[in-house]
Amino acid sequence: MRVSTREDLERLERERLSPDATFASTSVGRLVPEEPDALRTCFQCDRDRILHSKSFRRLAHKTQVFLAPEGDHYRTRLIHSLEVAQVARSIARPLGLNEDLTEAIALGHDLGHTPFGHVGERALSHAIACWRGLDPDAPEARRLFAHNEQSARIVELLERDGAGLNLTREVVDGIRCHTGSLRASTPEGRVVALADRIAYVCHDIDDAERAGLLAEKDLPSGPRSTLGASSSERIETMVRDVVTSSARTGDVEMSPIVREAMLEMRSFLFRNLYSHGDAKWEEPKAYAMIEELFAHFVSHLDEVPEEYRIHDADRPEVQVADFVSGMTDRYAVRLYEDLKVPRSWRKR
Repeated sequence: MRVSTREDLERLERERLSPDATFASTSVGRLVPEEPDALRTCFQCDRDRILHSKSFRRLAHKTQVFLAPEGDHYRTRLIHSLEVAQVARSIARPLGLNEDLTEAIALGHDLGHTPFGHVGERALSHAIACWRGLDPDAPEARRLFAHNEQSARIVELLERDGAGLNLTREVVDGIRCHTGSLRASTPEGRVVALADRIAYVCHDIDDAERAGLLAEKDLPSGPRSTLGASSSERIETMVRDVVTSSARTGDVEMSPIVREAMLEMRSFLFRNLYSHGDAKWEEPKAYAMIEELFAHFVSHLDEVPEEYRIHDADRPEVQVADFVSGMTDRYAVRLYEDLKVPRSWRKR
């Protein structure tokens, strides 16, 4: 049985992938140089490091949309990350892009998400602003904590007890630039950014329907007629559109018609699911819990685990944000109970 070496895999990339792909053999490299693996390319190593990290495992118990959902089939942040990886690879493969790089970015893109989804992100931004004496309602203060930057911080500094994962620069760039107006430097990173939107628009509708909060008939008719009448149809429509549009234009993008339909569907979800409604009625409690955890630990730094105090010794609010943001939903609740609720009053 013949063994394929890293050099064999790199040669196969050069033979099979599009000239527009990002090749492992020409990677910009890692922050700290290290000897290449004998059997895996640098991007394959990055994927495996993310997959085996503590931060990745914690995503299994972090909220995607629904806080503490009753039922086994609602998506967690971990399931979302796996689904983004699947969608992203389905786009990268026919375009001849590097699937290993694509998968690594997709698996790592949400490592920095807080407990309780985006509400935790907002709560930490508010808490940091108040600690620094800033106006918490100022636009620049509302993103003092951003999950994409925290995801990059985790892989660069916090994982492995403060040593970081030492990933390639292409993977870190794709993780940092997967959201907002940021643009990844590689086509694989740009594929993940689109795959993230495709996945959460389709799958959040699926979870909302499962919870009885939305029905297929409630969705706006225009986007539904363009994208499809089910989650699987909508995913297939958008994946095919990205592939054909990208092949035609030479950049990773959707056609204007499909992009507008997706954005309209996304706006509908913000109005009817993300911003208010039955899925969100517990959010103020989660917001207050995150703020109180931050306030406690920023005043009791000795209680913050040592691995979060290795970096930024002159910025205690950053150390505490690192600790609190890494918590799972259930760990945050249990810790809050330990700190705030008398033992005799807790559930037994």
